[in-house]
Amino acid sequence: MPEPAATAPPVAASTAPAVLTVRGPGLSTITDLGRPAGSSIGQMTGGALDQYSAAAANILVGNAATAPLLEVTGLDFSATIDRDLLVSITGATADVTVGGHPQPQWEPVAWPAGRDLRIGRIRAGFRIYIGLHGHVDTLTLLGSCAPDTVLGFGTSLTVGDQITVHGRTPAFDNPWFGAPVFRMGARPDGAADAAPARIPVTDGPDQTEFGTTATRLFTQDFVVGEASNHIGLRLASADSAPLPRRQTTTEMLSRGVPIGAVEVPAGGELLVLHRGRGVTAGYPVLAVATRTGLARLGQVRPGDTVRFVHTTVDEAVRAHQHRCAALQRLSARVAAAFEALPIPTHFT
Repeated sequence: MPEPAATAPPVAASTAPAVLTVRGPGLSTITDLGRPAGSSIGQMTGGALDQYSAAAANILVGNAATAPLLEVTGLDFSATIDRDLLVSITGATADVTVGGHPQPQWEPVAWPAGRDLRIGRIRAGFRIYIGLHGHVDTLTLLGSCAPDTVLGFGTSLTVGDQITVHGRTPAFDNPWFGAPVFRMGARPDGAADAAPARIPVTDGPDQTEFGTTATRLFTQDFVVGEASNHIGLRLASADSAPLPRRQTTTEMLSRGVPIGAVEVPAGGELLVLHRGRGVTAGYPVLAVATRTGLARLGQVRPGDTVRFVHTTVDEAVRAHQHRCAALQRLSARVAAAFEALPIPTHFT
């Protein structure tokens, strides 16, 4: 069997932007990590529901973690490109191909011009993130392209939509198409495949008002309802066990609520507010999902089972710091590899 030809050094690509054409949009949108300052002026934060996977997708292609990218929810996605582009696919497990050849997730992937990128059979999660090397042309609101369904702002993709990506990705001469060019070692959250999904939460501001019923949050599993979305998840007891109940009868006024608030309205379900939540509400808040817990909730789908696990604020902070450190190490590996090729990076 003949030996493959030696890999040629990267050649400079055209400085003209790449144009991505959506062929099968599924349920997809352009987003980013959201607008954290929005709450101070009554604006929803928004942004990718799995913040860790979204940040990793951008870092893997040399972008700032906060850069625009594509979020694909549940359904198959396909697109073509007119110039070579470096991409990455993170989040849920899926079948990913470029030009019909299987490609790895959680690594940079060369997407040659004229080839089709296909993502199908999304499983072990609900959302896929596609990082695109370079600057994506898109509208912004308060510095973010994250959709806001209340204001009608945002870009939900349809068949034939085109996305312009400014940047320069060298063309790679890979003698065995399909063999990975990069091995960055990025990994999803180790708990993402666990069933039921374990969601760490801290005590909420109204925890003491639930008396001894507060522990019911941790002694049963909950099923994600079909009405769940980016605004919040509706959860019912998996075995119809009694829910936590507020023991006081004083009137509760509407007040500011955090992302991740676990609310207990009257009725047979819990509400967990996610990144599309409004900034005020009037239900008692029993607990608050941590940053890692919110990312896991971003990957559950209707019908999945979740289990709440109590944690302290200090433990939640350490878990978040551990994730931040992992992303910083990934940034360092990507920067070193891209500098050697050379591929420009846009880290901040």
